[in-house]
Amino acid sequence: MPTRRHAVYATAALGALFIGRLAWPHAARAEKTYEVTHTDAEWKKMLSPDAYEVLRHEGTERPFTSPLLHEHRPGIFACDGCDLPLYSSKTKYDSGTGWPSFWAPLDNAVEETSDTTFGMVRTAISCRRCGGHLGHVFNDGPKPTGLRYCMNGVALKFVPATPSSS
Repeated sequence: MPTRRHAVYATAALGALFIGRLAWPHAARAEKTYEVTHTDAEWKKMLSPDAYEVLRHEGTERPFTSPLLHEHRPGIFACDGCDLPLYSSKTKYDSGTGWPSFWAPLDNAVEETSDTTFGMVRTAISCRRCGGHLGHVFNDGPKPTGLRYCMNGVALKFVPATPSSS
């Protein structure tokens, strides 16, 4: 018969498993070398607190809070950590989720990793040049790809197109 001690041990084991799952994506990123690297202190100094939490610690901004959600001008959405162009405004659409969404990244801009945090299996998207966490991709997007790259606006910066590049 289960005792109180068994319940405590089971709770501790589940807690350790949960914490391990939360830490796993950070460990995978730490093993890879990127073109753009900084110490944690440097990242913290150069990014806003919200961008730092998302890009470097895989946080998530609150939905419907990003000014980029309503950005509709022609241009490029780049990584806030290293300025790498990631998404064209031509692929941006309103997914209704509260985060800037795109149906395709630019070529050689992002990388995918498996994310099993919170008991789910998702595909995390990060910048291929600095490893900054951007968001996740889902298979419920519009044509032509059927994908929804659901990005944290604080991980991005918008660069408007110049009149000659439109």
